[in-house]
Amino acid sequence: MEDTRRWTALTAIAPITWGSTYLVTAALLPAEAPLWGAVLRALPAGLLLLLLARERPRGAWWWRAPLIGTMTVGAFFVLVYVVAQRLPSGLAATMMAVSPAVMMLLAWPMLGLRPQRLPLMGAALGFLGVCAMLLTGVTAVDPVGVLASLAAMAMASVGFLLSRRWAGEVAVLPATAWQLVAGGLVVLPFALVIEGAPPELDGPAVAGFVYLSMIATALAYVLWFGGLARLEPGTVGLLGLLNPVVGVVLGAVLVGERFGLLQVAGMALVIVGITLGRPTATGGTPPVPELPERPEADLATAAAARAGA
Repeated sequence: MEDTRRWTALTAIAPITWGSTYLVTAALLPAEAPLWGAVLRALPAGLLLLLLARERPRGAWWWRAPLIGTMTVGAFFVLVYVVAQRLPSGLAATMMAVSPAVMMLLAWPMLGLRPQRLPLMGAALGFLGVCAMLLTGVTAVDPVGVLASLAAMAMASVGFLLSRRWAGEVAVLPATAWQLVAGGLVVLPFALVIEGAPPELDGPAVAGFVYLSMIATALAYVLWFGGLARLEPGTVGLLGLLNPVVGVVLGAVLVGERFGLLQVAGMALVIVGITLGRPTATGGTPPVPELPERPEADLATAAAARAGA
């Protein structure tokens, strides 16, 4: 149970860092090159992890890694860009807040994990909380943006669950490296055709990409996939609701965005929802596959060891 608590805390780091990406992107990165932004975020992160892992794909992972990488990184980043262009950020985040329930429902046919009552209640409360925080003043809805948001959510959920399904066959670090590299390579031709040459970057943009690539992608994805390998999908999905919470808090503190009683109430609902989905000693959590013993190479395992020190 102690290991479960540790991995719950470590996995939460991923959505917390993702909650800061909007402000970093808006404040530091070139707005005219979102596809190159996805490439410059994913590829350096994947190559760094590949250097640390020192392991190439083998067997079925030659097609599994590109499949998951396309779903959770490559096509996901492209669809998220479409959503950002066509929907208000509050509406987009609200739609993505349905993903915990989607993951729980898809985990039933894909992994044989029947949705539990408390996590489903937590997903519903979390969704209401995100609505309270963000869904204000929305007047027009673009159907293309809505479809892109639904596609991004469904694709990422399936990719994350496939990662969980095959978690016992390879260590987290190399699997994450392969997926990030593959995802970045998927976006690369789109960036070349649509946006042309890579953008020129000034000092703040370089700093922004270093943060997004190394912290909000390399570290975050290792911890997220590590959590998926060890925790129930419903628990991990609910932790993802920390993403909009952090975004709201940072927006209020750093750029003076709206933060009133409605936002406070929404955050409280999200926290209650996450709490309902947390693992318990008597919750009957299904066993997860044993991961290969790779403590010298697995960044997530090393982080867990430091956390317990």
